[in-house]
Amino acid sequence: MQQLNEIFTTLHQYIGGNNWFIFLLLGTGLFFTLYLKFPQIRYFRHAVRVVRGKYDRITDKGDTTHFQSLATALSGTVGTGNIAGVALAVHLGGPAALFWMLVTAFLGMCTKFVEVTLSHKYREFDEKGMVAGGPMYFMRKRLNIPLKNNKMIKTGYWLGGFFAIATVLSSFGTGSLPQINSISNAIFATFGVQHIITGAVMAVLLALIIIGGIRRIASVTEKLVPFMAIIYFLTAIAIIASNYQNIIPSFLSIFENVFTGTSAIGGFLGAGFAFAFNNGVNRGLFSNEAGQGSAPIAHAAAKAHEPVSEGIVAILEPFIDTVIICFLTGMVILSSGVWSEKVPNQFQKTDIIVLAGSYTESSEDNVAKLSNYLNNKSDIPLYTGTLTVIDGKILDNNSIIHARSLAEDIVVKKGGVLYSGEIVVTNGSVADTPNDLIFSGKSLIHSAPLTTLAYTQSFLGESGKYVVAIGLLLFAFSTAIAWSYYGDRAITYLIGAKYVMIYRIIFVMAFFIASFVDTTIIWNLSMLTVAFMTVPNLIGLLILHKEVKSVIGSYWVDFRKEHPNEKVPKE
Repeated sequence: MQQLNEIFTTLHQYIGGNNWFIFLLLGTGLFFTLYLKFPQIRYFRHAVRVVRGKYDRITDKGDTTHFQSLATALSGTVGTGNIAGVALAVHLGGPAALFWMLVTAFLGMCTKFVEVTLSHKYREFDEKGMVAGGPMYFMRKRLNIPLKNNKMIKTGYWLGGFFAIATVLSSFGTGSLPQINSISNAIFATFGVQHIITGAVMAVLLALIIIGGIRRIASVTEKLVPFMAIIYFLTAIAIIASNYQNIIPSFLSIFENVFTGTSAIGGFLGAGFAFAFNNGVNRGLFSNEAGQGSAPIAHAAAKAHEPVSEGIVAILEPFIDTVIICFLTGMVILSSGVWSEKVPNQFQKTDIIVLAGSYTESSEDNVAKLSNYLNNKSDIPLYTGTLTVIDGKILDNNSIIHARSLAEDIVVKKGGVLYSGEIVVTNGSVADTPNDLIFSGKSLIHSAPLTTLAYTQSFLGESGKYVVAIGLLLFAFSTAIAWSYYGDRAITYLIGAKYVMIYRIIFVMAFFIASFVDTTIIWNLSMLTVAFMTVPNLIGLLILHKEVKSVIGSYWVDFRKEHPNEKVPKE
């Protein structure tokens, strides 16, 4: 398992975790923002009117309304990224990571507008009469290279196929595995229900919903998404208000270290600019999925007589998902102060690093060395050998890092009993030790447990953890619902609609199994599959930029003729 995790991590460093990916993502959003003259601002008011159905026609073709498509797409994005992903970004990059999440969302509003417009324009209907749309269709039709004698190199065909395969993989890596893993962890931590039981119950519910296809999915998400978003919004505001003395310092911390990185504070060993920037953008993408090409699959099903109106609706998606919900989660975490505090917790073995020497936080030199190591700026010696344990206490003086912090008060148990014996360490890793060997102690925490702890630091007290557990359950479950649809549309593109049911069965089975699989590995897998979808999608958008502008221009010409008394943005 550790070897698999290392493979995912290594690949991610060259793809999604590399600077070229970040610049491609942000650069595409920035290019279209300038090229189309800030449509995320100019069209925002119009988007609200469209999603309310003001300009709908009875003759519009599709499977869902504008609102249902938005709700389905939001159910795919409002998930673990909003609760666990924000906490992970702050844990890795400090408060500045939240700033880069917001920047990604603002530019992503424009990227989402463009990708949805193109996907809706080139949608098709499958052999069962259902809408089949998404970036793979505009790739297949518009990204071929023309040659002489009316011949073509079918680059679009292969790009569309690659995207569809990546979508199927991502439906597991983004939409299924991390969602149920976060749910089961939160339910276990809050209510003590075993992971496998949670996984079984949620898998049955998932199967009952997704078997009905997009119409049943849309009928569920249009009710579920508004309910969960409003409850989460009101609760977050109340918790931030209860920590009112920290609101201004927390807000300022998001911006004051944007270009310098966050210094060591408490148990947090510091994060440089590059680390905050990289993880903020990556977590922002994981949250709102702008540029990934997933949401256009849901929006393609919307009833509309032309594509631009649905693209305009999509502008609202990153705004709701990241600018509102992720920002609130980040403020809850920062104002509570728990993001830099060590707390008692059970260690995940893949997060444990045994160092060859002894380090202390009281030494500035030691902190600098550890910070450089954790931010990939330098290496430090890792331990290989055995650790001696007597009555649960490690006798050796080797420092141990867990969750990017120096672990304290470490206790080792086996089968629930204090362990005495030896622990084999290979290049700093204990991941290959027996499964019943459990490590616990004080360290930083991340992902859903960090958000859960933050929610208890208010007038709600311990009951705050129930808000996160229920919110996470709803958010993450709705994401799995939406991603099952994305995957089955990709399967339809690749091999036909008759194989969709087989895919749904496999999707539900994987959903169940992931409820008791190591979290770190799942997050690393999801970061890879996100990149595999995003790269071909962004390249396609950039190639077709002139077509996008032309389609938008035609939309406003027709709109002014049909609604001469409406105020519309100037082009």
